[in-house]
Formats: sequence, C-alpha cells, structure tokens
Amino acid sequence: MMIHRRDERGAATLELVIVVPALVIMLGLLIAGGRLWFAKSTVSGAAQSAARAASLERESGSAREAGVDAARASLDTGGLACGARNVSVDTSGFAVDVGRPATVRATVSCAVSFGDILLPGTPGSITVTRTAASALDTYRTRS
Repeated sequence: MMIHRRDERGAATLELVIVVPALVIMLGLLIAGGRLWFAKSTVSGAAQSAARAASLERESGSAREAGVDAARASLDTGGLACGARNVSVDTSGFAVDVGRPATVRATVSCAVSFGDILLPGTPGSITVTRTAASALDTYRTRS
C-alpha cells in the first residue's frame, strides 16, 4: 500500500493572501460603523442642547444665538471632528401668543470624514443631520 503525500509548500502563503484582506475589510467596517454611530449620537445631542438652550431664552434673537452656541459647544466637547458643520435654530415659536403651546427646533449637520479609512467604496465624507425640538413655556412672556 502506497501513501501519497501532497506537497503543502505555499499553503500558508495562500491562506494569508485570502485571510488578511478579509480581516482588513472587517476592521475597516468596524471602524466606519463606530465612527458613524458616534457621529449620529453626538450630532443628536448637539441638536437637543441647541433646542433646549434656545427654549430657555425670552427673545427670538437671543434664542437663536444661544442655540447655535450650545450646539457648537456640544460638538466641540463631544470630540467630533466635522469637516463642515451647520446649525440652524427655528425660533418661529416665539411669535405664537402666550397661553398657546409652541416649540423651538434646532437642526445640526456635520460632515464626518471617512477618507482615512482604507476601505474600498467608502465615501470621502458623510453628512449627518439631526433635528430636535424643545417646548417653550406656555405662560411666559415672549418676544
């Protein structure tokens, strides 16, 4: 009975050629997913902070400024690097008569860079946008 031995030289190299790119792609997907989750939660928190800060003011102009300042501070302390950021605060609720419910809305957008992730097909950046609302005190004077 003859036992045939197969030549296994190069098998490890072939396995590495197949396994290493798959691991690199999985690592890239994990990094991209984590960055996107972090961006969404940070931008959402900034929008909520902006809406809340604006709703505490008594005038439309100061509410807009307070909301923008709060959103920028929240993004800065959150550690999110935005390529381009945009904060808009809708203070039309201040025009509603006292005694009627009204809200202030804040929208925050942030362009998050994905260019440093070595993953084929990944866009250079993704813009994350979130909107939040906060109620104005129904019986407090507004202007």
